[in-house]
Amino acid sequence: MPSLKTAQQTPHQALAPQHVPLVEQTRDGLVESVHYGSLIALNADGSTALEAGQPDAPMYPRSSLKPLQAVALLKAGLDIPEHLLALTAASHSGSKQHRDGAAEILRLHGLTEANLGNSTDLPYGVAEREEWLRDGNGPTQLAQNCSGKHASMTAVCVLNGWPVADYLHPEHPLQVLVRDTITELTGEDAAAVSTDGCGTPLFAHSLHGMARAYGRLAAADEDTDEGKIAHAMRRFPEMVAGEGRDVTALMRAVPGLLAKDGFEGLQLVGLPDGRGLAVKISDGGDRARMPITVEVLRRLNVDGGSLDTLQSPPVLGGGLPVGELRAAQIFSTN
Repeated sequence: MPSLKTAQQTPHQALAPQHVPLVEQTRDGLVESVHYGSLIALNADGSTALEAGQPDAPMYPRSSLKPLQAVALLKAGLDIPEHLLALTAASHSGSKQHRDGAAEILRLHGLTEANLGNSTDLPYGVAEREEWLRDGNGPTQLAQNCSGKHASMTAVCVLNGWPVADYLHPEHPLQVLVRDTITELTGEDAAAVSTDGCGTPLFAHSLHGMARAYGRLAAADEDTDEGKIAHAMRRFPEMVAGEGRDVTALMRAVPGLLAKDGFEGLQLVGLPDGRGLAVKISDGGDRARMPITVEVLRRLNVDGGSLDTLQSPPVLGGGLPVGELRAAQIFSTN
């Protein structure tokens, strides 16, 4: 008979993905830290171009779901200017243009900040947060990085005559449409359902399914709902994240590339030819997303010159470079 401790651990052990080393930090020739994770890159025909770890294991895509959620909102009748559509798919830094944009979505539909159901927070961007605090402000719903998405969700409820007050309930018509749209784009049913940090229902999918969805968005015709979201994000990358953010820089660096990050180490990329890339850093380390993403894009023959601008800052010792954050050797030599 297994002990009680073993019996309790078994379900969790069965769900734990088999991650592999993806990113390492060096200091004077020694590997000081290692970030594990999984990834997959898909060709335009859906075949696998590159993979590491266990990309078919279910995980929570967190904010990388936002462009897919935004597609559902267009299906439900959302019709707003492109820069506000990009904000709908954003994890924004909380600058004035971000906060004003979310407020504008609300105003256009007869709503106010009081109608929002997201959590309160300070601006996500470091410079934006410091300025906000210097001005004597505290956490608000408009400053929280998901306010664009929530403003558009409440707007869609008004457009369809759906109740606004409980728009975050998993069985609300809006969230049912979101769930079905994500299922359609990823090509797989949700493996589990939870609640994201901002309060929206959160559906578990695989990196494989998410890479498939981003490839579809990035290659979609501009007159489709998927294409409208992708075009808005690429045209207004500063609304998707913000100045100084790597996702904004990545979309500016590579024409036609679609990118979105997510809390707990998620990075999604779609290429205009239909290829898709999904990365998950197992420890949630945000610093590890971009080094491995850039390495994979190079191996997919995406313009290396443009990607040089996205190099991670050096590891310092006494103010001088003594190491680097890079794709793990076990991965980059495969």
